[in-house]
Amino acid sequence: MRAGLFIAGIILLVAGIWITLGKASYQQTETLAQLGSAKVEATHTKAVPAWLGIAGIVAGGLLVVGGIAGRKR
Repeated sequence: MRAGLFIAGIILLVAGIWITLGKASYQQTETLAQLGSAKVEATHTKAVPAWLGIAGIVAGGLLVVGGIAGRKR
């Protein structure tokens, strides 16, 4: 079980660093106008907030420490 914590922590750390560096984004599509079956849509590319990356780094660090501390027993 501790190995699972360690692996999950590493994954969260890498994802958090990726987000914090500004490399992660997502697309959001919104309908501007609709008349019958005709639609006018706009797609915007937005960056994932940096605070989410920082939270991933902190959570990943805690999981890695928990995984390492569990192995020493």
